[in-house]
Amino acid sequence: MPSPSFTPPGVVYLVGAGPGAPDLITVRGRDLLRCAGAVIYDALLDPALLNEAPTHAERIFAGKRAGCHAMPQEEINELLRRKAHEHAVVVRLKGGDPFVFGRGGEEMAYLLAAGVPVEVVPGVSSAIASASAANVPVTQRRVSNNFAVVSGSSSPDAVDEPPWHALAQIDTLVILMGLKKIGQVRQKLTAAGRAPQTPAMIVCAARLPDQQIVAGTLETLEQLATNLTGDGPATIVVGEVVSLASTPLHTNREAS
Repeated sequence: MPSPSFTPPGVVYLVGAGPGAPDLITVRGRDLLRCAGAVIYDALLDPALLNEAPTHAERIFAGKRAGCHAMPQEEINELLRRKAHEHAVVVRLKGGDPFVFGRGGEEMAYLLAAGVPVEVVPGVSSAIASASAANVPVTQRRVSNNFAVVSGSSSPDAVDEPPWHALAQIDTLVILMGLKKIGQVRQKLTAAGRAPQTPAMIVCAARLPDQQIVAGTLETLEQLATNLTGDGPATIVVGEVVSLASTPLHTNREAS
């Protein structure tokens, strides 16, 4: 509860909310929510999670979606520092895992430099959980011995393009936040040597009630995307493991 007499600083907990469904958060993350004085939360999570926080807790939206940021990252950093001087427990609630394309490292560095204690509570990354929503393992003996995760949406200050020639050689490639650039992703991978007939799928709004899964090949990725409705977060999976998908009621398999 906010208190003018609180002796600063409190602890900021960078909590991974998991891939979507509210019951996929860790027990540690849920317990911290239940004693939080303030929750600063992202867009890519189920709002039902906020019900775990005490009724008196501050709830502050700081979400980011492609082309739409509730507040700049610098403002979020300073907000976290400020709230740590108002509450003993501050939860920064992030979709997936805080350290997988979640800018958790930046927030941690800022807070530590300001003398604010930080604890990271890992979450289930959508990089793995989205594929498993279709019963697709990212590794499988004799099928996939390795996997890589890359962002399909480069930050404005990114220096280099992802190493597509190296990524094209990875058994299973998971691409987060790549739906708006799906044509470029397909083009770069095939130009780097990935076979157009490689199985591929898109999982949209993984583990949420409006989850959608479409599967086909790398060559048909753009066509697959046209079958999706809504604007939920999407994960692209490219690799032979996609042929193991076993959710026929939720999967639209395109002819290769």
